[in-house]
Amino acid sequence: MKKFTSNELRKAWIDFYTKRGHVDCKAVSLVSDGSTGVMFNVAGMQPLMPYLLGKKHPLGTRLCNIQGCVRTNDIESVGDQSHGTFFEMMGSWSLGDYFKEERCKWSFELLTEVFGFDADHLAATVFAGDDNAPRDEEGAACRIASGFRKDRIFYLPAEDNWWGLEFGPCGPDSEMFYVKDVPDCGPDCGPGCHCGKYTEIGNDVFMQYEKHQDGTLTPLEKKNVDTGWGLERNLAFLNGTSDVYRTDIHAPVISYMEKVSGQVYDKDAAITRSMRIVADHTRTAVMLIGDAARLTPSNAGPGYVLRRLIRRAVRHARVVGLKSEDLIKCASIYIDEVYAESYPNLVTARSFVLDELRKEIERFESTLENGMKELGKILDSKKETGEKTVSGKEAFYLYDTFGFPLELTVEMAGEEGLTVDEKGFEVSMEEQKELARRGKSFAQKDTSSVFDSLDESLSTEFLGYDALGCDGSIIAIAQKDALTDELASGSEGTIITDKTTFYGTMGGQVGDIGEILGKDGSKFTVTETVHVAGGRTAHIGKVVSGSFKKSDKVSLNVDKENRAKTCRNHSATHLLQAALREVLGNDAHQAGSYQDPERTRFDFSYGQAMTKDQIEKVENIVNKKIEEDIQVTTDCMGIEEAKKTGAMALFGEKYGDTVRVVSMGDFSKELCGGTHVKHTGDIASFKILSESGVASGVRRIEAITGRHVTDHYKKEEDILYAAAAAVKTDIASLPAKVASMQEEIKALMAENEKLKSKINSAKLGDMSDKTIDIKGVKLIATSVKDVDMNGLRDLGDKLKSQIGEGVVFIASAIDGKACLLAMATDGAVARGAHAGNLIKEAAVLVGGGGGGRPNMAQAGGKNPAGIDKAVAAAADIVMGQIKD
Repeated sequence: MKKFTSNELRKAWIDFYTKRGHVDCKAVSLVSDGSTGVMFNVAGMQPLMPYLLGKKHPLGTRLCNIQGCVRTNDIESVGDQSHGTFFEMMGSWSLGDYFKEERCKWSFELLTEVFGFDADHLAATVFAGDDNAPRDEEGAACRIASGFRKDRIFYLPAEDNWWGLEFGPCGPDSEMFYVKDVPDCGPDCGPGCHCGKYTEIGNDVFMQYEKHQDGTLTPLEKKNVDTGWGLERNLAFLNGTSDVYRTDIHAPVISYMEKVSGQVYDKDAAITRSMRIVADHTRTAVMLIGDAARLTPSNAGPGYVLRRLIRRAVRHARVVGLKSEDLIKCASIYIDEVYAESYPNLVTARSFVLDELRKEIERFESTLENGMKELGKILDSKKETGEKTVSGKEAFYLYDTFGFPLELTVEMAGEEGLTVDEKGFEVSMEEQKELARRGKSFAQKDTSSVFDSLDESLSTEFLGYDALGCDGSIIAIAQKDALTDELASGSEGTIITDKTTFYGTMGGQVGDIGEILGKDGSKFTVTETVHVAGGRTAHIGKVVSGSFKKSDKVSLNVDKENRAKTCRNHSATHLLQAALREVLGNDAHQAGSYQDPERTRFDFSYGQAMTKDQIEKVENIVNKKIEEDIQVTTDCMGIEEAKKTGAMALFGEKYGDTVRVVSMGDFSKELCGGTHVKHTGDIASFKILSESGVASGVRRIEAITGRHVTDHYKKEEDILYAAAAAVKTDIASLPAKVASMQEEIKALMAENEKLKSKINSAKLGDMSDKTIDIKGVKLIATSVKDVDMNGLRDLGDKLKSQIGEGVVFIASAIDGKACLLAMATDGAVARGAHAGNLIKEAAVLVGGGGGGRPNMAQAGGKNPAGIDKAVAAAADIVMGQIKD
């Protein structure tokens, strides 16, 4: 058995298969495109599902790669020797090419010739057969022919050796094992008993059947092979350990944690578990943030999983004794040392990754203490009352008020022997979301089911790229979420036609409006256009005259001016994205967009607010490209060809085999299905109205184009004229006039404060006879009328200077409320005086609360009638604080 480094193992895998006619199809993003119903790619074969289901792959029929995967369904298992939330799968595939004979032969060659395994220590499992499919004698024969010993072939049932989804391609699989030189655990000892004698190395899946909805199987015309071997598990095994955290992937980080914390790995079980969690979660966070998706922590979807991982790492870092910067150092080790060669994208994105990680750690630490204290109170209360469950409402309170993750609540409650009502938490979460769900328009609802009963051949052909009007036939009508044959005058509903020039809302561009005219003069006003099931375009609106029936011949006319405005905003968005990348760098990726006739909104990944200079540069670049009047061209081509041209694609967007590439000279090139201007000069002008943050690591620009820019400047001009008139000057002199007025106001406010100070001092009077001595510490406790908190602080400073060393307590009633202030000198604090605790006790007497530092504190209250009691109580409170 040969030893490998992680980089050597990756190279050995790819070299082995490329020599056998395979093409390295490279890894895809860790974040799933959503087509398989999961947030992340959880298996090496997942991105290839369309091709395993029969779609032709552009790179051929023999593929291989090393695919990163993220799986968090067993996150509670992370902390043992083998589990991780990020892992790499070494994969190879035959798409209707070779089958069992070649696959078994190559697996044996890889095991013995490349990895150096002794053939006598190898075993394999094959499908034992059941009522649905026969015993896989072919697979067993191929294993034996390749070199496996006949007595080391084990037949196992479907639960161990069958792969398949609910419907579609499926088939037997065959797992390979290394057999240790230890006695059998019993008469039935084998790969299925999990006694430790058999260590799984890899798996070959033979997709040779198609499963139908009635449960029957039929042989596939083209059979596929899916091979997947876990890199981390094999790396550990090849290097003589069962602990993946002792391999060169994690060892540098574990070593660093030992160095800075003083802990020793594998000495204490709890500490070791936390060290593994810190290492794993930090690595996964690095991979996700540095991924092509540029994922950032958020409160939903993949971003929430990332946030959960980082925050869990922070908590376990505290168990180990690591500081925030130690976590950042761990992340940098993964980037600079562990993955620099195999994942160069991490090195490129290094600053972005570490900045996002640092910001999330800081955000969490600022709320973690308060959340943990509050949870501690809840847990203590449960112990006192004997309750065993933290309610859903309590868990949601921690999440909603302190940003405290449910998972941490569950974990920490579990450590105290308590459970959490997670279903109750979800109920509280849904109650909060319910308001956001109300009032959705027809376009926002899932209208697919309304048209499910239509014949699949009925679809809509879009002609709107080259024309604004066309003739068509009505193929479906819906009213109140149900199909109908006719829409009468005054009725609201939806019309679907076989042809249309109306663009349906998609890709951030809002759909067209306009009208549909019947041959008899009837008229339907289109107020919204959306896409629905079956490749159909739905025109939503109201019949303003006549009526419309299914099969009617109609004319469709898009509102020309409305479309032109939307096109200006959409094309400007393309220029904006290119300009942002020029000014901010290539890490600025589109995170979302919205264009309607009034404006454009563009969300992009960037870790900090743009400066005024950056905003001006971006705006100037866009306007320069508008002035150049660049021709906007559109080319249709295959998706792979489009990517080779350098066209930008929106991450997570699903594209067909043929895509539209919209180019604006050499400046901008994007995959886009929207409508655009013919020349950039048609945009006329561009103005950024605002730049703001909308989520962690995501910025938003709102901008306008065309006539809206002129209107914007006209409004600004009107405001300036009005402001100038109000201060009796002209626009040119307005800045100087405002500056002069500010200085005048500043001087008047200073004079006013002096007068207020004199008045307040007069209210206070002579305090010499109100000073009392408490165990050698002077105390002045008094009240004044109608003095706000700023005034009380001023008076407090004066009294403190008068007594030299001691405690000052002042109260005042103003605007129906009570204000309390306490101050203590350094000498008094040294004797035990504490202004914060003094205020905390006194505030109760005025119906309020507050606190503060030992030397200064303040509070407010709703009951000014209690001021005299508070002043009287000050002496007793201070008496209890002063040390003898």
